[in-house]
Amino acid sequence: MTHVPYLVAGYGLSIAAIALYAVSVMRRAKHLAAKVPAERARWMTGNDADVIGES
Repeated sequence: MTHVPYLVAGYGLSIAAIALYAVSVMRRAKHLAAKVPAERARWMTGNDADVIGES
């Protein structure tokens, strides 16, 4: 049972890295969402929702 600490450390580091990445993505998304103009904020429900790729 000498390999258990390595397994725990490996899983712990993996979970911590994924959690840190998720937090950084969410923070970046929040920051970028604040920069979107109000008239373009809800692109899924706007008047041009059926046109994809046009701005």
